[in-house]
Amino acid sequence: MRVSRLWVAGSVMVFAITATVLLGGSAAARSSRALPQSSPSWARASNLERHARGKVSFSLVLPWRNAGELQRFDDAVADPSSSQYAHSLSPSAFRARFAPRSADVKQTKRWLRTHGFRVAGSSASGLLVNASGTVGRTERAFEVRLNVYRHAGDDLRAPAQTVSLPAGLTSTVHGVIGLDQTMARPAAPPPPAFVNAPPCSQNWAEKIAYSKPTAYGQTQPYATCGYKPAQLRGAYGLTRPAVSKDDGSGQKVAILDAFAAPTMNADVQEYSKRHGLPPAKFSQKVFHGCQVGCDIGDQQGWYGEETLDVEAVHTMAPGAQIKYLGAADPGPGLTNALAYAVDHKVAAIATNSYGFAGEDIPKGLVRVNQQIFQQAISEGMGLYFSSGDNGDEQALLGHTSADFPASSPDVTAVGGTTLGVGPTNNYRFEVGWGTMVTGQSGNSWSPQPPGDFLYGSGGGTSRLFGEPGYQRKVVPGSLVHRYGGVGRVVPDISMDGDPNSGMLVGETQTFPGGVVKYGEYRIGGTSLSSPLFAGYMAVADQRAGFHHGFVNPALYGLSGTNAIRDVRPSPTQIAVVRNDFNNGVDRSDGVSTTLRSADLDGTLKTTNGYDDVTGLGAPGASRLLKALGK
Repeated sequence: MRVSRLWVAGSVMVFAITATVLLGGSAAARSSRALPQSSPSWARASNLERHARGKVSFSLVLPWRNAGELQRFDDAVADPSSSQYAHSLSPSAFRARFAPRSADVKQTKRWLRTHGFRVAGSSASGLLVNASGTVGRTERAFEVRLNVYRHAGDDLRAPAQTVSLPAGLTSTVHGVIGLDQTMARPAAPPPPAFVNAPPCSQNWAEKIAYSKPTAYGQTQPYATCGYKPAQLRGAYGLTRPAVSKDDGSGQKVAILDAFAAPTMNADVQEYSKRHGLPPAKFSQKVFHGCQVGCDIGDQQGWYGEETLDVEAVHTMAPGAQIKYLGAADPGPGLTNALAYAVDHKVAAIATNSYGFAGEDIPKGLVRVNQQIFQQAISEGMGLYFSSGDNGDEQALLGHTSADFPASSPDVTAVGGTTLGVGPTNNYRFEVGWGTMVTGQSGNSWSPQPPGDFLYGSGGGTSRLFGEPGYQRKVVPGSLVHRYGGVGRVVPDISMDGDPNSGMLVGETQTFPGGVVKYGEYRIGGTSLSSPLFAGYMAVADQRAGFHHGFVNPALYGLSGTNAIRDVRPSPTQIAVVRNDFNNGVDRSDGVSTTLRSADLDGTLKTTNGYDDVTGLGAPGASRLLKALGK
């Protein structure tokens, strides 16, 4: 579960995203052009620390050729009713039809070298041309001053005013990314340990909190200890032995995160041995050159995320190959890593447990990501993004908002549920994930239940994107027209995400006294939901005998059928009692007890049919696999 201007289990970590700006207007312009929204809102005089120094690494962005043809191809290749459905392009075929002209890439590199920049190559598609140079040279080239500002506890470099695209680039280049930067720091050791405090339930409501105050007129159960692979597979209909057509064999799933936990491979192999899974087919590629969010704490915050992603995919698709891509940083590095994944089609499925808090980000950043998403669709890749862990974002941003990239109509946004699994690994119920919390005070709860909002599945109506065709006649008009326009609504599909009904994961951690060892604990968030669904889709691809790629049109075509289980509000309030060690590992500093009430997600509401907490609902066990195989 990552909460931030990216999403992290149990905390909020805010960092600057590289200013990405794209040029509108005529590509034939000969004079320099100002690029709107190229300076972040926090780059203001009250936060100013000093003038920037040192080197700047950045990327120039080139547009796709034949953009209209590309959009028409993407619409057809993802439409189950089209003769072109699932007939995707190879990366080389995509480049031949849509990549920037090689002459434009060469001209861009030549301009950079002529003006004293070091060219570090380009992406395979030619979308990004990477370069570096001094602050002074960069300031002169882009007609901007680069300062260091204090923001969210960090010293961050950013443009002080609107950036301009140099005259020599306006005929070939669409924009620039990479003008924010912080210093890289040493790799982090294993993160501080976390241990589940007992008692906790092995399956839903196995243990009842008889000694704790009642709530909603009855004694409530203890939270789960974290579901194990057999429980999650059973609940979602993958009950056959993982040796035939339900283990993802022959499929590849890519996982994109920032950095790379040093024990990731060892952890998933140990986890597999303990929980009856075959050894994971795991490989990784790690990028270097951190620019933002580089300190040890930031890196450690990602380690549990990465472990969760790998073990969740392996749980649902134990026969699939897992391709981990570790971005250099949680800013521009993620864009570069995603571009690499698509340029090389490292897998037909990619799960991404990250996103911006809201949509109030430079439009250029949105557009460069949209270009990558378009390429992915044409190549038959399915991109799955966590929908967010802050509900409607009101508490963090002061206004309601969906999160990007999940709000893009060209990716699949995966929301979260609270899942009840029975003693035989059987499905009991699902409701929308939205948690309110109150603490024990003597023989009562204070404040009165449900208490205060804690976290929940991200969702809502986009202010950036219009309603895609596949959502028409499925999404209620009250959601589509929430802000007066006709907006894309998030999420699309959901799976278990509530940390109180989360997954048991295994990770090497640093325990008190400096002891480094493997340990297991419960974790959740839509950063659990997304890799669970990615693993599920690996099985769907295996059974169907083809890659579904961008699956949204197919999913919405199944709305109202039993292939998708409609997640509805419970007739009675669902809640759990949870104990937590105050120091995270043992009783030496005491234990805190809280009551956590489910399906209370701010202005987002679980309803019958499509809703902005769970989307269409959750996979209808193996019925969705069968329906997608047609």
